Amino acid sequence: MNRIVGYSLVIFSAFALWTCKGGYSLTGGDVGDAESYSVYMFPNQAPLVNPNLSILFTENLKQEILQQTPLQLVTRGGDLEFSGAITGYSVSVRSAQSGETNAQNRLTVTVKVDFLNNLDTKKNFEQTFSRFRDYDANLNLNAVEDALVSQINDELAQDIINKALVNW
Repeated sequence: MNRIVGYSLVIFSAFALWTCKGGYSLTGGDVGDAESYSVYMFPNQAPLVNPNLSILFTENLKQEILQQTPLQLVTRGGDLEFSGAITGYSVSVRSAQSGETNAQNRLTVTVKVDFLNNLDTKKNFEQTFSRFRDYDANLNLNAVEDALVSQINDELAQDIINKALVNW
């Protein structure tokens, strides 16, 4: 009896997955009828330039969308298109200690995103996203920069995906 119930459950689950061809992603976002996406290079237009940030951010956004949605990445002309620029990259003092020394510094990255939904233009947007990470002021930025940029890029990509597909 348990085998019959088990087999029935497996068959039902397989059928349910096969028939669910909707455009929902693993993040709960709705890609609608979209089948493809394009991410164009985000040039670094910030006054302070990290020479690797443009390629790192662009590739991170491509990978996050690829991993979280059923969409296929295409070079140009996807159903969904992401473009824009890195407009800010700055380090600022977060908090000061006694004796006029800094306890923490803050690395902030700001990105302007132009999103085009070529299947539903009502979902198009142009928006600026910004994320930061604090780090110990006693550390040299060069020592922690790669890790901070990676974390910030992940958060920015998730914010962009949420806005484009989840509409948060």
